[in-house]
Amino acid sequence: MTRLSRRRRLAAAVMALAAVAAGACSPASDDPADGTYLVWDPYPQFDDDSEWVTLLENCGTSAGVTAERIGYDTTDLTNKALLAAQQGNSPDVLIVDNPVVSTLAEAGALTTTDETGLDVSNMAANLLGAGQREGRTYGVPIGANTLALYYNQDLLAAAGVDPAAITDWTSLTAALAEVTAIGKKGITFSAIGTEEGSFQFLPWFWGSGADLTNLDSPQAESALALWTGWLNRGYAPNSVINNTQTTSWQEFATGEYAFGENGTWQLTNAEKLDFAYGIIAIPASTGGAAPAPTGGEFVSIPVQEDTGRYATSKQLVSCLTSADNLLTTDSTLSYVAPVAELQEQQVAADPRLKVWVEAVRAARGRTGDDLGTRYPRISEQLWTAVQAALSGAMTPREALAAAQAAATTS
Repeated sequence: MTRLSRRRRLAAAVMALAAVAAGACSPASDDPADGTYLVWDPYPQFDDDSEWVTLLENCGTSAGVTAERIGYDTTDLTNKALLAAQQGNSPDVLIVDNPVVSTLAEAGALTTTDETGLDVSNMAANLLGAGQREGRTYGVPIGANTLALYYNQDLLAAAGVDPAAITDWTSLTAALAEVTAIGKKGITFSAIGTEEGSFQFLPWFWGSGADLTNLDSPQAESALALWTGWLNRGYAPNSVINNTQTTSWQEFATGEYAFGENGTWQLTNAEKLDFAYGIIAIPASTGGAAPAPTGGEFVSIPVQEDTGRYATSKQLVSCLTSADNLLTTDSTLSYVAPVAELQEQQVAADPRLKVWVEAVRAARGRTGDDLGTRYPRISEQLWTAVQAALSGAMTPREALAAAQAAATTS
């Protein structure tokens, strides 16, 4: 890519985010000293005494430099990364949510692993796919999380439901019927009109056999009809329309619901529940585990005017994604490792992770199949359709037809 072409792409990407970028401040460091390497991450919740920051500092020490870290909110980080690339003062290492990689790659803001020599040969293909575009790879996954179904063992026992017998949509819906028949509540999830809503709907959408390039297929309609039917029968509460993943968890934590769709990140909270819980994979329509979307970040090396910095940046990335350090992400970032051998070691150390490893292995990147930067537009139409159907404003068929039309023309 020529320098002029790259600048044009960056300018277009920044203009697309102009409403947000107008309030963004300039990067924290315009010209870091040779011995200081700037790392931006999306973990502002971690302070300087956290395990995560200690890991970053240790990787800097191993590379013979000082790793200077700044944590930003995920959305803010994307805007700042694009602006910094346009201004020519990107950080040396950038850690971003996996769907963002395509946006930054298309804008010419990231190097490829071929350019920097990063080794991704042992990474799980389904996780690596989220950081690939047009056959090129733009970073290394640092770990993954995804979705599954938490269940209340006491409620299922009272209803005579065996969680091991829940293997498809029919058996799950039958379990909800049994639970509500004894006066209890069925299932809670997040269907809010944001990316969280799409994220939670995707296992059911993909589990039906639907594809994101064809939002109004019969398979997609069956997935939305499933959710709509649950609300109409009282198996799920109307509150799901406004639920975030956090408020959905809070509903499940009351002990009033048999099931709650949520992620790996709730394991610590699950240990604080006042009732016994279990976890099963989200079932696909006709059986087996549904492909849930992958969460988690990629560690990438942004484009630099001084390409001589890449060698040290590569050392930092290689350290953060080394086998030993990937194993620590289950405690530092609550992630499943992106390498099969390491996943087995995680399960051996903590059997609770078994269902999550299985879910991650069946998971799918939201920007995979070369959707790239088209995904955010498709996702917006998907969550809009879910909202329209669950609120009763449209039938599932009408809502998805409108979504497909809008996604095609936007």
